[in-house]
Amino acid sequence: MNVALITGASSGIGAAIAIEFADAGWNVMAAGRDEGRLAEVADVSDSIATWAGDLVEPDDCNELVADTIDEFGAIDCLVNSAGILPRGNAEETSDDDWRDTMTINLDIPFYLSRSALPSLLKSEGSIINISSYWGLRAGPRALAYCVSKGGLIQFTRAMALDYAADGLRVNAICPGGVDTPMLAEGAVAQDVDVGSFLADIAENSPNKRIAEPSDIASLVLFLAGDSAKHITGTAIPIDGGLWA
Repeated sequence: MNVALITGASSGIGAAIAIEFADAGWNVMAAGRDEGRLAEVADVSDSIATWAGDLVEPDDCNELVADTIDEFGAIDCLVNSAGILPRGNAEETSDDDWRDTMTINLDIPFYLSRSALPSLLKSEGSIINISSYWGLRAGPRALAYCVSKGGLIQFTRAMALDYAADGLRVNAICPGGVDTPMLAEGAVAQDVDVGSFLADIAENSPNKRIAEPSDIASLVLFLAGDSAKHITGTAIPIDGGLWA
């Protein structure tokens, strides 16, 4: 049975990905900070194990990888889904906001990918990084987030080239607006009504809807499978036509 390690799995997109993989017959290590919410995700399937803790240091990432291999014997797919979105332009972005954003959105995917490489190369598996539409095209008052997600796309491309001949595939997914707790928190941070905020995102989308986490999870599962074995080094928008 294939094994997926998924970060940011306590809620939103990460939780949906963990459940999608489990439903498809994968063993899943769901990692995140919130032990209670991870337990709710694990209740969905006996094939989901959980790992609660911070991953801010390389040793933390090494521990998560080792624990996943101890639990399931291998890692066939790494999904870097954890992320934060502090709001602010250059003047409004504190040193701590900048460092925290780069650590969570960019450093941790690097540490985990590096640590999981031996197992991923052995299985000719895949890494899937959850970037953002704002990694492709900048958005207002989200400087640190845009930079980190743009960097994650370049990380994806460079790593894909380095390991393509070894059978490892590395891809990024770039969602537009997705109905998640993080998006709702963004509305609150801007003192905007959450319902109106989500409605505006849907109205501005060419297909007049806002994505659900399951929309993203379905694409992640596809990229992890054999049907996507010739896809690597890509950054795929999933945004209802907004990029077009």
